Amino acid sequence: METNIKILVAEDDKNLGILLKEYLQAKRYEIDLFPDGEKAFKAFKNTSYDLCILDIMMPVKDGITLAKDIRLLNQKVPIIFLTAKAMKEDILEGFKSGADDYVTKPFSMEELIARIDAILRRTVGGLKDKSENLFEIGKYNFDANKQVLTFEDESVRLTTKESELLRLLCENKNDVLNRNYALKIIWADDNYFNARSMDVYITKLRKQLKKDPDLEIINVHGVGFKLIV
Repeated sequence: METNIKILVAEDDKNLGILLKEYLQAKRYEIDLFPDGEKAFKAFKNTSYDLCILDIMMPVKDGITLAKDIRLLNQKVPIIFLTAKAMKEDILEGFKSGADDYVTKPFSMEELIARIDAILRRTVGGLKDKSENLFEIGKYNFDANKQVLTFEDESVRLTTKESELLRLLCENKNDVLNRNYALKIIWADDNYFNARSMDVYITKLRKQLKKDPDLEIINVHGVGFKLIV
């Protein structure tokens, strides 16, 4: 399915740039890749992008300067920094220049996709057609936009976290929902406390879905969860 989401990637490491481009294209994103900040900025001035992924350390124009230039033209487009630096000062400088998030090298592609998805859910909103916010789960109907779960003529309003987690389970119905991916999408961090919190919400969702005996949320040991319909 095409997302029609256009992403600008500025990365001077040729191998990493190609890897990023191919991986994101495989996820159905439209990608423009540039080897330095100057070329990226020229493209930004002439093209409409939904998100920018910028390496901080680049020739000609670095990522921080590029982000500041982008912000002069567009205050809203999301920016994710790729950086080999883990110093607090560099991260703060990145946010001051207008970044929405950052990923420290080396990073997994799964982590980057989780960050992209989380930002696009907040900023693009209409990414998905309205019909794709409506799910049939056995004998239940789930409206992800309204956060309402309906069984026959009885409706229950879910909390935001319950709704976001159930949406991910529905999108991966009968397939494994990776635990770390879900944590980064919903909680933005896969630390121990968030993981325990997610377990609590999984238990709550199991109770919400117990009226249909053909539904089950199972644990996939060491990996995540699966909604079996």
